[in-house]
Amino acid sequence: MPAPVNPFKKALSAGETVFGCWLGLADTFSAELMGGVGFGWLLIDGEHAPNDLRSILAQLQVLAASPSHAIVRVPIGETYMIKQVLDAGAQTVLVPMVESAEQARKLVRDVTYPPHGDRGVGYALTRAAHFSRTADYGTTADAQTCLLIQVENRKGLAALDDILAVEGVDGVFIGPADLAADMGHMGNAQHPDVQAAIMDALRRIRAAGKAPGILSTRDEMTKDALEAGAQFVAVGADVLLLNNAALALAQKWKSHGR
Repeated sequence: MPAPVNPFKKALSAGETVFGCWLGLADTFSAELMGGVGFGWLLIDGEHAPNDLRSILAQLQVLAASPSHAIVRVPIGETYMIKQVLDAGAQTVLVPMVESAEQARKLVRDVTYPPHGDRGVGYALTRAAHFSRTADYGTTADAQTCLLIQVENRKGLAALDDILAVEGVDGVFIGPADLAADMGHMGNAQHPDVQAAIMDALRRIRAAGKAPGILSTRDEMTKDALEAGAQFVAVGADVLLLNNAALALAQKWKSHGR
């Protein structure tokens, strides 16, 4: 039996646009809730949310019962971290702060089994291979593994064309917040210079045959990103959704108190 088909990778390969949401609450209960609302993909954030391997595993388990594809963002592009989340069952991994083609090539090897890569062959013990019940996992997993990388500073943008030439990178996500900060506009990803850099990068990624990605909570920016060719688009984050709704509710009734 082969590794299960990765529907997210299949959709990107077909040129489809898939909308998703960030998961930063680091909790299975909220992840399960989000898995049932209709997003095509949900990102379990190991970089800026208080997640560890066990909490990532638990969220992968609850999302497996939902129609939303689970993506895991590792804190950094360390080989052992990528190995662990893949063995835990993630089929799609997002790696932050990629700045060179050399770094991208290393990441491709990290997610690929020998002889073409360096991923450790211990799948008989893993959830990814259904604890050895997926007999052909080792020979079929590479084709269903999706590698997404983040380009999110000026150094990364300067190397973008070289990065896009690396075979095995499925998609490139442009990180608006870090890019804005690196361009001297901390907290203002809407600055015209930042927006111009983002949209130009998205167009270049799409022209190179890779899938462009973005996180945008502003409709105008989201529409611009879609016009520029963005394919995997996060339109919100669970933390922000809860925070904004709670603030609005509190303010609505605060004036009625004494």
